[in-house]
Amino acid sequence: MPTSIRNQLGAVRRARGVSAAELARRVGVSRQTIHAIEAGSYIPNTEVTLKLGRELEVSVEELFTLEAEDVPAPDAIDSEVLSAVPAAKGQAVRVCRVGERLVSIPVQSAPYYLPEADGVISRVGRAPGHAELAVFAPEDPQQKKLTLAGCDPAIGLVSSMVEKLSGVELISAAASSRLALTWLKEGKVHIAGSHLEDPATGEFNLPFLRLEFPDDDLAVVTFARWEEGFVTAPGNPLGIRSAGDLAGAAVRFVNREKGSGSRGLLDRLLAEAGVPPRKVVGYDRVAYGHLAAAYAVLAGEADCCLATRSAAQAFGLDFVALRSERYDFVMRRQTLEMPAVQGFLDVLQRAALRRKLETLAGYDTAQTGSVQA
Repeated sequence: MPTSIRNQLGAVRRARGVSAAELARRVGVSRQTIHAIEAGSYIPNTEVTLKLGRELEVSVEELFTLEAEDVPAPDAIDSEVLSAVPAAKGQAVRVCRVGERLVSIPVQSAPYYLPEADGVISRVGRAPGHAELAVFAPEDPQQKKLTLAGCDPAIGLVSSMVEKLSGVELISAAASSRLALTWLKEGKVHIAGSHLEDPATGEFNLPFLRLEFPDDDLAVVTFARWEEGFVTAPGNPLGIRSAGDLAGAAVRFVNREKGSGSRGLLDRLLAEAGVPPRKVVGYDRVAYGHLAAAYAVLAGEADCCLATRSAAQAFGLDFVALRSERYDFVMRRQTLEMPAVQGFLDVLQRAALRRKLETLAGYDTAQTGSVQA
């Protein structure tokens, strides 16, 4: 950063009642040198600087300070914002280019640290899903970034390992399965994560993709199988075992957003149990993501939610398993040719990643990396 040196030598010398000639004699320089330093036309070396401070009985910082020049404001750019909730001014975002689109993804602060970000939203756009950003640095065309939308709680484990082993930044956008696939269809993300079940066949994702992407050539790569079920306080104090236990005022539930696989599962379970949604306290209360729903239980804001075992495990909560689901990564076939995607897929084959997923998230990784379509 360009800087200039501001000095207070003349003011301090006069306050001490010391003449320029006397100070010059003590320090071992000429009187003209002292006047030049005070005028800012001469910068003293380290030895002279230290002697000046000693003779005037002040610290060097009281004589000389660095004064930063004005820093230009960050560049302002227009971007599409990928968020399930409305964007807000001042929100930190990661920025990535997907084809010709520039997209920004809001990132959330954790309780103990600020998130990594490329900029902030300086103004919310008039059109939904658009905003003006103040970015911290110009876009680096050499930087390898991928956007991945979905709701998998373990994506942070994958992101860390992908960046470490391949140098690819995996920027995750929190989204329900349907919203992630919508963004993929619109060309806003490179990869979408999904765990949508076809009620008629029990198959995950493929029937939905054939219906919604009839003319697109897609690649579907399995991430893992996970267990989904009820997440409750430790010890399951209310004895929640089935959807029928959610009826009535005794249980406060927190639901997932429309379009999520968890919401679809809950609706089927309630229908099978003959429980109208209106009988479930908290059915209309929404948490965006498995971890967010589980955290509401941890915080005592709800007694139960429907989420993955990994979300319950992350917060030390009880888990009542209901079924196993397959979570797939979906992308366009041409996306597979990108070097960044090849690096990402290579990491999915690593035994180290599978061990982490099995141990920390409780996932079944037997099919991890296998191509479904």
